[in-house]
Amino acid sequence: MVKKVLSGVLAVAIGLVLLWIDRKEVFVIGVSLVSAMAVYEILGATKYIKNIALAVISVGFSAAIPFVLNYDIQFLNTRYVAFAFIIGLFVIMLFSHKKIKFAEFSLVAVVSLCIPFSLSSLIFIYEIIPPQHRTFFLLYTCVVTWVSDSGAYFAGTLFGKHKLAPSISPNKTWEGFAGGIAISAIFGITLGLGYQWFANNFNVDNSMQAVEVNVLFLGLMAVPCAMLGVLGDLSASILKRECSVKDFGKILPGHGGFVDRFDSVLFSAPFAYLVFMQYVPITGG
Repeated sequence: MVKKVLSGVLAVAIGLVLLWIDRKEVFVIGVSLVSAMAVYEILGATKYIKNIALAVISVGFSAAIPFVLNYDIQFLNTRYVAFAFIIGLFVIMLFSHKKIKFAEFSLVAVVSLCIPFSLSSLIFIYEIIPPQHRTFFLLYTCVVTWVSDSGAYFAGTLFGKHKLAPSISPNKTWEGFAGGIAISAIFGITLGLGYQWFANNFNVDNSMQAVEVNVLFLGLMAVPCAMLGVLGDLSASILKRECSVKDFGKILPGHGGFVDRFDSVLFSAPFAYLVFMQYVPITGG
């Protein structure tokens, strides 16, 4: 657990460095790399990485999507790239149909589409939030989801009796699930209060206008974020069970791979983006 916490802190620190640099290009590159590595890990776990053509087109597509979604490049928009990707998959299938089944190609297509599109929501949040506050909201989006996992672990260890999904993740319990949700809500409120104090005492926008954060909204929003995080975690667990692997990778001590770390964010980040499109719970500044 210590390794897991330290690795999580390191991941947050790297994310903060990317935000501190405050260049959209750098942030997009970061999301692109995580997307590509996540798809690569799943291909490795499912053993499809043995097909070099399939690996190249899938990893390349997942790395390209964050760029084509966020930059208006002539003849390189999302529709063209997605069309080329699908055609490429079917061409590979024609030459490899005896070795790889259609259902396996379908799985590759789904993860290659879902992972970069979902993680690109973090870039969308980066764009719609005022520059002086974007670090907080990106941190909030990820951390309230990750905290739920830690809260569920401790609550489940202390009080867990009723299994949540025994055939998928035997260690998860309903008590742990409830504890994780509660911890996320409390943490969301705490983050909001902490940021409001920080923004007003350190004048984050170089003005005399007071910053007010709707901490109640952030606490309530943390609940569906945490629930969606559990959905993402269980979805990844199903795939790991089918592939007979404990983790998708070993690059992050205590967590496994990039998929193991970001599986919960795959669902919560798009939700957070849709919410922030309608309402940013901060005024002033």
